[in-house]
Order: sequence, then C-alpha cells, then structure tokens
Amino acid sequence: MTNAVGKLALLIDLAKEGSSEKRRELLRKVSDAFLDTPHSRTEREAELFDEIVGAVAADLETQVRAELARKVATSRLPIRRTARRLALDVIDVARPVIETSRALTQGDLVDVIQQTTQDHMIAVTKRPDIGERVSSALVAKGGDNVVAALLQNATARLSRETYDRVADRASLSAVLHAPFIRNLSVPLDLLNDVYLKVSAALRREIIVKFQGATAAEVEAALEAGREHLSTAYGALPGDYQLAKEYVDDLARRGALQPAMLETILRDNKHTSFLIALARLVEVEFDLASRLVKAKDLDALAILCRNAGFERDLFVTLCMLIIGGGGGLNKAQQYGETYARVPVASAQRAVRFWKVRANTGLTPSSAA
Repeated sequence: MTNAVGKLALLIDLAKEGSSEKRRELLRKVSDAFLDTPHSRTEREAELFDEIVGAVAADLETQVRAELARKVATSRLPIRRTARRLALDVIDVARPVIETSRALTQGDLVDVIQQTTQDHMIAVTKRPDIGERVSSALVAKGGDNVVAALLQNATARLSRETYDRVADRASLSAVLHAPFIRNLSVPLDLLNDVYLKVSAALRREIIVKFQGATAAEVEAALEAGREHLSTAYGALPGDYQLAKEYVDDLARRGALQPAMLETILRDNKHTSFLIALARLVEVEFDLASRLVKAKDLDALAILCRNAGFERDLFVTLCMLIIGGGGGLNKAQQYGETYARVPVASAQRAVRFWKVRANTGLTPSSAA
C-alpha cells in the first residue's frame, strides 16, 4: 500500500512540476516505477499514468520523448493515450511505438497513416496485427515503398478490393512486381493480370504458383476474374471484318490449322494472322494483338505450348514476328524459350486467358 501511494505521489509531483529539468527526472522515475512491472498496476493507476504522462510528454525534449517511447512500446500497460500521442510524434520518437505497442488500436494506426509521414507508414507495415482497414489506408496514402513493405508482411490482412488496387499499381510500378507476386495471399487471377507486365524470371514464379494451385483455387480465381473482367475492347483494325471473313472461310474448309499461320503471316495478312492465332490458341483478339505487337515471346510461348503447336512452327513464327534476321542463333534462342515452358503449367496459366471460352465474348460482339 505504501509503495502504491509512493508511485501515485510521483505522478502528482510530475503533474505539478514546472521545471523542465526536474520534470525529466521525475518522468524517468515514474516510467521506471509503472512500466517495468505492469502486472502489479491497478486499472486506476494505469489511467492516471496515461493521463498525466500523456499530457506532459509533448513539452519534453525529443531525446526524452524517444526514451519514453521505447519503454511505452514494450509495455503491456493499457496506456493508449500516451502511446497514441507518441505514435503521432516525429519518427525518431514514434517508430518503436508504432511498430510494437499493443496499446494502439486499428483506428489509431489509421490516424497515424492519415496524419503523418511515409516513414511512419513504413513503421506501421512492421506490425504483426495489420487488419484490412489499416492495409487499405496504407495503399491509399502510401508510396510504392510502403505498399511493397506491406506486401512483404506475411501477417498483414488485405481485402480483395485492396489487392485489386495494388494490382493496378503493380501494373505500372516495377517496385511492386516482386513483392506482389511473392505475397502468398494474392488472388491467382490478379497474378494473371500483371503477368504481361513483369520480367521473365517473375513470370516463371507466377507459372509455378499456377502449377501448385489446387483445382478449387483455380476455379475460384477464374470466377473472380470473370466478375472483374473488363469488356472494353480497343478500336478494331479497319480491315477487321474482311480479315474475319477470310479466317471464317478457312475454318469452314477445315484449313484453319496451326501450320496455316506461317502462310498467312508470309502473305502479310496481319489482321487475319491475329484473328487466326487468337482462334487457334483460344484467347480474345485483343490479347493476341497486344502480345504480337509487343513481341512478347514468353507469353506467346505459353499460348502456343498450351495449344500444342510444334516447336519448329513457334520458332518460325517468332522469326517472322521479330524480323531483322539473326539466323540460327535466334532460332535456337526461340526454341529454348519454347522448351522452358512446361505443358501443364501453360495449360493452367492459359485458363485465365480464355476470355471468349469463359464469357461468350468475341471482338465482334463487344464492338
């Protein structure tokens, strides 16, 4: 009882003291007395500490506030007011409290995100208890380095909506590519969305994820992809209708076979080639057009591998698409690119690209 009275007396003295030097010394004594043995504190004592220390801390030097913050960060005492005030302080004071204090609520963390700096947000991403509301605020206010740190936190919870927003950003920011792809909770259909934007090495990691997914996970991802599918097509080429009629005629005559692609391309029937390729690999015209225009051989290898094209045909198509010569060396490189794609992985990946088969959309019906 005498010990408790002595501690409360310290708090009262701290509240009354006007001298900065004496206040600093009293604060250290109070912090040691209350924070070192939190289990022995009553609820009322914790409230008094929180009220008085939280009020006087703002008037102290940065070094003293930082010392207090380190103690508050590791304390189990329910001193939310003090923890919150310190978390909104300059980053040198706030960092330990933001990263580890149990006294902060999810609402407090959102306020930190809304009211402070990018450095404060980085500190928030280190916490083990990030909920969907906090992660949403981090993505809304944080820079790419903040979002990358959030994705690297294995315990952070992100909603589907937040993952959608991160996917949009990842499509434009290389900083987010690896963290987004390596996050264990990213929906598979969103990995597919960024596939065409990332490096060859990261594409291989996506393929591995597709390969390791269960049938149920793949079906769930496909359903999510259908729900979020954009049906907006770019303007079709001016000769699209004539080219479509040509390909339709080939199909009626049974001549629309993979080998025919080489003939069409050598005849410089570019739009017909794109329509025929899209039909044979069973993706929408827009995707086939974008891949060929970008000369994206890795993605084309997946499409052709899934469709069962012969390796030599793929090499020939690559030589015609890329142009510029190169001879045997380039042909060998294209062949190696094709061989690196496992058939099973290609089949699983392309399921996300078969928009026409899963939605009934065609470029003509969308136009």
